[in-house]
Amino acid sequence: QVAAASGHTVVLVDQSDEILKKSTKGIEESLKRVTKKKFADKPEAGAEFIKKTLKNLSTSTDAASVVHSTDLVIEAIVENLEVKNELFKRLDKFAPEHTIFASNTSSLPITKMANATTRQDRFGGLHFFNPVPMMKLVEVIKTPMTSQKTFESLVDFSKAVGKSPVSCKDTPGFIVNRLLVPYMMEAVRLFERGDASKEDIDVAMKLGAGYPMGPFELLDYVGLDTSKYIIDGWHSLEPNNPLFAPSPLLNKLVEEKKLGKKTGEGFYKYK
Repeated sequence: QVAAASGHTVVLVDQSDEILKKSTKGIEESLKRVTKKKFADKPEAGAEFIKKTLKNLSTSTDAASVVHSTDLVIEAIVENLEVKNELFKRLDKFAPEHTIFASNTSSLPITKMANATTRQDRFGGLHFFNPVPMMKLVEVIKTPMTSQKTFESLVDFSKAVGKSPVSCKDTPGFIVNRLLVPYMMEAVRLFERGDASKEDIDVAMKLGAGYPMGPFELLDYVGLDTSKYIIDGWHSLEPNNPLFAPSPLLNKLVEEKKLGKKTGEGFYKYK
């Protein structure tokens, strides 16, 4: 959406036409919300903006067939290294030499994905934040093999879509999640020890640190399964790091399929 709205030609690829229809509809709805604010007193200009943006967007279920005419591939599929590597390996065969590959992963090593291809120097991370149309930040990740030219292209692209890029090496969690995930886990440990209630911890962080959500609200929003997946991955990388230690309570909730907002219950209940 943000790439198409900033004048880029985008091909959105997914596994079925059904998913793509739903995605396109979602983008259209999102654009309507944006234009309501952006063109409050000029509905005609708003309608024109939506039309123009959607014109920049086409869809396909076959990534290999569209990659031959792209300058940049941004992967945002399931957080599973094997599945990602399989996709990159396949696309590497069909993409032109100049095409840059980037992953939107929040927790997996970019270097390991780059190594699945023959374009290690044209590979980096572009980690956008949810909801992307609202959030200004993009983390641009440079692996030891990423060329300066590729890195600069990724920074330029981030700016061209109206974002504020920050740069980080390929380290677990990059900047935001490296600080945020251990913080959320520490909140769970504080609660597990019985030092404070989850409600009071949430209020304390919102009013004391100015966070828009408390750590338990955030965990429920992100999804407890996603949070567990990230912390388990880091724990296997650095088993002796106490910040990456698993949490019995988090594991129990995930086992009980209480995954947060999406299932109606996590640390809190949702109607």
